[in-house]
Amino acid sequence: MKEVLKNYSGIIFLLLGIIVGSIIGIVAPDFVEYIKPLGDIFLNLLFVSVVPLVFFAVSNSIASLEQQSKFGKIILVMALTFLFFILTAAIFTICAVYLFPVSGVSGSSELIAEAADNDTWGNRIVSFFTVGEFTELFSRRNMLALLVFAFLTGFAARKTGERGEPFRVFIASGYEVMKELLLLVMKLAPIGLGAYFAYQVATLGPQLFGFYAKPLGLYYIAGIIYFIVFFSIYAFMANGQKGVKSFWTNAIYPTLTAISTCSSFATMPANLQAASKIGIPSSIANLVIPIGTTLHKNGSSMSSIIKIYVAFLIIGKDFFDPANLLLALGITVFVSIVAGGIPNGGYIGEMLMISVYKLPQEAIPAVMIIGTLVDPLATVLNAVGDVVAAMFVNRFVKV
Repeated sequence: MKEVLKNYSGIIFLLLGIIVGSIIGIVAPDFVEYIKPLGDIFLNLLFVSVVPLVFFAVSNSIASLEQQSKFGKIILVMALTFLFFILTAAIFTICAVYLFPVSGVSGSSELIAEAADNDTWGNRIVSFFTVGEFTELFSRRNMLALLVFAFLTGFAARKTGERGEPFRVFIASGYEVMKELLLLVMKLAPIGLGAYFAYQVATLGPQLFGFYAKPLGLYYIAGIIYFIVFFSIYAFMANGQKGVKSFWTNAIYPTLTAISTCSSFATMPANLQAASKIGIPSSIANLVIPIGTTLHKNGSSMSSIIKIYVAFLIIGKDFFDPANLLLALGITVFVSIVAGGIPNGGYIGEMLMISVYKLPQEAIPAVMIIGTLVDPLATVLNAVGDVVAAMFVNRFVKV
């Protein structure tokens, strides 16, 4: 019994924090504003710790790979795995909305105060992959640029041979230090996540019973089915029944973290810890999970389909036209890459979807509100999907 309490003490305390936060959000919503700063402090500490971890983890993984062929194979298998998972989630959601159509959806007259900027497509592409100043790399809003820089740094460290050995030791040491720092920050998780969860329940709860009940219900039912059934299938494909048991044993902590924070980014430390317990080599986990946080999003894939479907209902167009479906799949893959691993980071992707389909302005509020309300489950699918993706990659690449 003591061993069980020792192994699951972190999860138990986290659950207690979430339960207490939920109760406060329901029975005393006016009190939430006083405890929300505790959640904000925790998330800020987590974000500033995770950014350098991403750099050290990715660059160290690439620099420490012994064989060039292994690096290329990991990247190829990882890319195919991400694409396969994202498209599977999108096609599953299309089947769900086809079998269980939604009607009577209307938009909101109140626009969410979040709008796309007027940058050109060329400028957007440049800003996705690069930044103009070195210091801008270490912002969670520039994760894709940081990943590109970490890739190049790790590759350069490999190419320098003996002359680069001191630097390789530095990034390996930096990775260990940042892991330890995150363990210290995560000790505050029960308080911080409990406070943040209280805020979510108090602010988003009432909206769940408005205009959006039907599409939200469809998303949450389909999402939970996908989470349980498909993740189990992926884990089984990765390592048989042992893989399924190992995955679900260690997926609890990342799942609770994702629900509480609505951030794949904030869930990364829990994912890395879960991957280590599952037995995934660090050379794979430290590539797949940080990169997956930015580029691999099952939940965003499913919510993209739901949002496009609802937008088409509002304007009275046929979503199931083959041309619209193919374009929806293409947009979904792109949105899953663009949407940042931060709370409500899908707004840019939503605006891209609106602009590609040339949808009228009245579709924007409904799309954004749905994106906000599905964020908790979408984050779970996005974040925890990175763990099962790492298992999948490990199945085909032995290091």
